[in-house]
Amino acid sequence: MTETQSNPVITGIVDRLDTLTPKGQILGRFIVQNPGKAVFMTAKELSEACDVSEATVVRFVGQLDYDGYGDFLQALRDFVDSGLSLPDRVDLPGMKGPGTDLLHRVVFDEMDNLRQFYESIDMALLSEIADLLWDSPEVYVIGSRVSYTFAYYLGWSLTKVRKGVRILKGSDSTAIDWLTNATDPGLAVLITTSRYPNELIKLGKVARRLGHTLLVITDNTLCPVIPFGHRSLVVPSRSIPLIGYPTTISCIINYLVLELANRQHPQLKEHQEKLEQMYLENDILFNIHAHDK
Repeated sequence: MTETQSNPVITGIVDRLDTLTPKGQILGRFIVQNPGKAVFMTAKELSEACDVSEATVVRFVGQLDYDGYGDFLQALRDFVDSGLSLPDRVDLPGMKGPGTDLLHRVVFDEMDNLRQFYESIDMALLSEIADLLWDSPEVYVIGSRVSYTFAYYLGWSLTKVRKGVRILKGSDSTAIDWLTNATDPGLAVLITTSRYPNELIKLGKVARRLGHTLLVITDNTLCPVIPFGHRSLVVPSRSIPLIGYPTTISCIINYLVLELANRQHPQLKEHQEKLEQMYLENDILFNIHAHDK
């Protein structure tokens, strides 16, 4: 687990412990000592574990400046998720056990994440990101390990609506070459999900130092690349995954590409017609009319 004393949620409790009521202190100590257990508890379950009332739990999170128990739990979830190892994740509630409906869990977790995204997304920020994707002279989409899947999907999709897109793999040191040799500063879109490969942290620093605009797309407010970004889009999930939750980030990619396509700039049609002509001339994609001949 991540060192608890370096986390805002935990330090917020520790720093205010002496100012809390005796029952509030009981709650605070329990959470500091058992964050991995508390994160899966409802307010009622936490109150019962600490032998206090639910009202005390509500007052406790209010004293920590959270709007409600759900917001506190999300912050605690981000902390716990950032420090869990693979064996820790396999042992999480709902990951295994007799009678566990894993398909039900996966589907409903993804639906819950999408609902949270839909209810809380900042449309002004999404519009600003779409402008960056359209206006930047060059776009470098960077990912590594599991996030390379998203980086490739975004980069490949962007090539259908604009030129000057390059997909970079964080584990390939030539990514630094591409960022360094850019004729003009461009947009570096760095996608990273927990548990945050160190190579992507390094590339975030490099992109920023070279003068590129850095956009960070991630799943956790504690992502270590966010401090280097000019813009960041956090797509949190309500539960803790074994590997990751792909649906919401994929949804954002689809939206951004569709938003660019809907702008109907004259160069978009020209770009797409040229692509289609090259596909046809080089027999790249299945063509039902050609096969009928």
